[in-house]
Amino acid sequence: MLPSIFISHGSPMLPLTDSPARDFMSGLGAAIEVAHGRPRAILVASAHWETGTPMVNSVARNQTIYDFRGFPKALYDLSYPAPGDPALAERVSDLLCAAGLPSGIDHARGLDHGAWNPLLLAWPKADIPVVQVSVQSHLGPAHHLQLGQALAPLRDEGVLVLGSGSWTHDLRRFRGQAIDAPESPDVAAFSEWMDTALAEGRRCDLLTYRHKAPFAEQQHPTEEHLLPLYVAMGAGGPRARRLHSSASYGILRMDAYAFE
Repeated sequence: MLPSIFISHGSPMLPLTDSPARDFMSGLGAAIEVAHGRPRAILVASAHWETGTPMVNSVARNQTIYDFRGFPKALYDLSYPAPGDPALAERVSDLLCAAGLPSGIDHARGLDHGAWNPLLLAWPKADIPVVQVSVQSHLGPAHHLQLGQALAPLRDEGVLVLGSGSWTHDLRRFRGQAIDAPESPDVAAFSEWMDTALAEGRRCDLLTYRHKAPFAEQQHPTEEHLLPLYVAMGAGGPRARRLHSSASYGILRMDAYAFE
């Protein structure tokens, strides 16, 4: 059975910037295939697709969405034309409906950078079908845990459930930071609390992290970039294993976890 995975996708420049996180993502696809076999498809819950109720994209081939501006031309020259999987999209919608989470299907949307940016590194050939499911940032962690639990059967069907967000995401402090800037103490404190809670299986604490974790509201002024963690947690097994830990720009933790 495949694990479910949470990754921090970082800046849109991730594929073009030398960093420990880029090195990790570049090896993630091969590591998953060695340990668990090649996924037949990938379902991505991305922080960059927010909707009022769950939506699933269903296309024959995914367009690359450049949902950012002001970056070098080299970034806009990248593309990730992975095939879609309409049958999987229908399966996802059915699973959500059965769990009391009615969803819709979007027949036009492609892949935002929360999906294609890391997948370009992990599976550069873009030959595995990719489907996206949206997040509902106003509904919080418990809703996304339920959403992930509804998707858990897909792991037995060769589908990799991938939550793509950011372990910390206070972009108010981003400008002027060097990529190798020292990590801020508040970022480290929040990250250590979250890692310990995951390692100890403290699910209730994780669901109420905003009131219990140090500096939680500072690290996530809005929640959309942490919610994919709960999708991966819900879809996965009980054991959380940290796959990667690093910091970029002093304020973006790039941690990744497998739930097995």
